[in-house]
Amino acid sequence: MAINALGPYDFPAKDRLEMFGDDQLVNVFWEGNTFICGPGCFRVPRAMTWADFRSQVMDPWASADPDYAADRAVDFRRDDEPLNPRPDQTIEQLGIVHKGLIKFRLA
Repeated sequence: MAINALGPYDFPAKDRLEMFGDDQLVNVFWEGNTFICGPGCFRVPRAMTWADFRSQVMDPWASADPDYAADRAVDFRRDDEPLNPRPDQTIEQLGIVHKGLIKFRLA
């Protein structure tokens, strides 16, 4: 959809990566969920491990839905690429970019 601006749009975005220091934004989307119907966006350190990301960010967010069970979360994807993370891998090592999307579903 085209946007008609009233004037020139010639300035850097406020949410560009260099504004976040050692952090970045990560979006998480629980596919097929009608309670949490859109992705959550979280500011996290690029050096955060997958285990910490799951326990400190993703699990608490998804637990807003009483049907969530962390052990049933499967089919992780980085955008549309399969993602098989090890607990000790960092967000950066997993190739999750600034404003990237992690998708999952429940088994």
